[in-house]
Amino acid sequence: METNKYVLGLYDHETTLLKAVKKIREAGVEITDALTPFPVHGLEHALGLRDTRLHTAGFMFGATGTTLALLLMTWVSTTNYPLNVGGKPFFALPSFIPITFELTVLFAGVGMVLVYMTRNKLWPGRIPRIFDPRITDDRFALTFAVTEETSDEEIAKIKSLLEETGAVEVKDREFDEDTEDEDLFE
Repeated sequence: METNKYVLGLYDHETTLLKAVKKIREAGVEITDALTPFPVHGLEHALGLRDTRLHTAGFMFGATGTTLALLLMTWVSTTNYPLNVGGKPFFALPSFIPITFELTVLFAGVGMVLVYMTRNKLWPGRIPRIFDPRITDDRFALTFAVTEETSDEEIAKIKSLLEETGAVEVKDREFDEDTEDEDLFE
């Protein structure tokens, strides 16, 4: 279940953000997400994130495309509609290579896009959670999920850590179910 309440700390520089992530993680506080206007080198390591497994999904989808292409062409040329053309064999593997390659690339590409969109919740019709419109421009943000089990002391600790680490703004953010916040852009 996705939480609707967050504590948000905004930073004005990427090095300040990286130092803050390291200090907050050393304090034992779990960071929900880090949002940046551009990729920040070393942020994924500072957050302790694992490498993605998207390449494994790409390989599996590509192998599926290769297998289906070879099976379909073999079945068509040997069983469904065998043609004797100039004495050539029914199973002519070299002639299958271009179509096999194209289906491998097609399945891998489309499969990876679908996995990426599903994993990052970017499907069509989804209303995005915009924590602050300045994050896409010149601000860096750390978000912390607040649940019913989160005590007031933990929230105060998070806010004090954000202020200690150089956050230019610390605020609470709450989202309504299935509505986009239009007041942010006015």
